[in-house]
Amino acid sequence: VAGVPPDYFSATGQLWGNPLYNWQKLKETNYSWWVERVRANLSTCDIIRIDHFRGFEAYWAVPYGDDTAINGQWEPGPGIDLFNAIKSQLGELPIIAEDLGLMTQGVIDLREATGFPGMKILQYGFDGKHDSRDLPHNYTANTIAYVGTHDNPTARGWYEKLASDREREQADIYLHRSKDEPIGEALSRGIAASVSDTCIHTMQDLLGLDDSARMNIPATVGGNWCWRMKQGAITRHTEDFLRIITEMYFRVYKEEK
Repeated sequence: VAGVPPDYFSATGQLWGNPLYNWQKLKETNYSWWVERVRANLSTCDIIRIDHFRGFEAYWAVPYGDDTAINGQWEPGPGIDLFNAIKSQLGELPIIAEDLGLMTQGVIDLREATGFPGMKILQYGFDGKHDSRDLPHNYTANTIAYVGTHDNPTARGWYEKLASDREREQADIYLHRSKDEPIGEALSRGIAASVSDTCIHTMQDLLGLDDSARMNIPATVGGNWCWRMKQGAITRHTEDFLRIITEMYFRVYKEEK
C-alpha cells in the first residue's frame, strides 16, 4: 500500500493505506486512465499541481497490514514514459511538480525532462547558519515560490513557535526586515522579489494570522482544512501591501495579445 518514509513531518512516515498503481497494466493501455484523469482536471482547473511528484520516479511501497510506513521500500515508477504519453494526447501541460521531500538526482532529472516548474518554500530556507536551495538567491525562473504550503505552519506560527532564535535572526537579516514589519509580510515580500516565474501568497500570511489558522498538519486526522477567511478580513492595508509588492517586482498580470 502507499505511504511515505519517515521524514521532517513524521518519525514513522505516513501510511496512507490505498492500493498502489499497477504501472505495467497502465502502460499496456498507453496510460489511458491517467490521460483521462488529467483531461478531467484540466476541464475544471487552469493549472494542476501534482502532489508527491517524486512518486513517478520511485514510490514508497509498504507491506499491507503494517501499522506504520517504516518498513516500506522504494519501487521504480513509470518515469518520463507516462508524461510523454499524456503530452502526446493532450499537448503541453500546465502542471506544477511538487518536488519536496527526499529529492534524488533521478527525481530532479525527471522533473527537468518534463519541463514542469518545481516548488520553493521560503520557510525551509532558514536553519540559522547554512545556505539553502529554498533561499531566493538560489531560485531559478522555472519555479513556483511559496512562503509555505498547506502543510506548513503560518508565517507567524513558524516564526513565533517553530523557528529557533538563530533562524529568526537569519530570516530578519536576510529579508532586511524592519522592526515593525510583520513576519508574514517580510516573507511574502521575499518570494515576490525572487526570480521565480510565479509566487503564490498565502492568505493567512497576508493577514498576519497565527498558527490557529493553519490549514493542515501532516500525518494527523481530523481538524484539518477547516480554516475559512471571514468576510471583511481583508483591510485596505492588506490590499495596499499586495498591490505594492506586485507592482514593485513587476508581477502585474498582462494578457497575451
